[in-house]
Amino acid sequence: MTVRLAHLSDIHFGGENAPAVAAATQMLNAGAFDLVVVTGDLTRYAEVREFEAAAAWLSQIEAPKLVTPGNHDAPYLAWAERLFAPFRRYERSIGPAAAQACLGAEFALRGLNTARGAQPRLNWSKGQISRRQVRAAVDWFDRSGPQRVRIVACHHPLTEMIGGPMTGRVWGGEAAARDFATAGVDLVLSGHIHAPFTWPYPYGDRKTYAVGASTLSVRQRGVPAGFNVIEVDEGAMRIAALAWTGSHYEPYRTWSLDRRPG
Repeated sequence: MTVRLAHLSDIHFGGENAPAVAAATQMLNAGAFDLVVVTGDLTRYAEVREFEAAAAWLSQIEAPKLVTPGNHDAPYLAWAERLFAPFRRYERSIGPAAAQACLGAEFALRGLNTARGAQPRLNWSKGQISRRQVRAAVDWFDRSGPQRVRIVACHHPLTEMIGGPMTGRVWGGEAAARDFATAGVDLVLSGHIHAPFTWPYPYGDRKTYAVGASTLSVRQRGVPAGFNVIEVDEGAMRIAALAWTGSHYEPYRTWSLDRRPG
């Protein structure tokens, strides 16, 4: 059994790194991926023309795709729409915002929306995840069967990356991470901070891992633009963070993560 995924995030159309996006698209179409996962922030300001560019890009990717929104995918300037229908533009151009799911022969992947149009705190860019979202995901994994690799995709890291360039401060994130570890989730993919990372959640058997991807925008935070390639077999989950050099992609960081016994 081998599962091969591509994990991209934070393309920020309207401020995308166009050569890096073009080269990534070529690699995705040549890479024989089981699934391409995009963990949010497809746009810069959620403008209609940005969503049109994002949708056109997604249509070029030949592999199956699962896409979940980020905080930048709610309108920044159309305040009434942001308050009352924050993901209407996203859903018109990209697809369902609340939750997404993909069941493959060897994997089960659930996408969740951790972004909110408005929150009772000043910084609306930070994340939230509700107990209802977590329960629905865990129930779905239970129905998918025990033999598949279990993966969650969301925009914000549920727990903070130590030494990261910014924070997610996800309300409900620690509890969600604990519940996903208890449910035997293998990987939780995210973006938001524009830096690749992996680390085990400090819960259960410590074999539920957070995985972050870099950005494909020009908005870098001390880390090259890039994306992740994930390969899972019976013994390990291998993540390669690829970095854009200006002319091609090359490995930036690699990790081999132990799987829990089957």
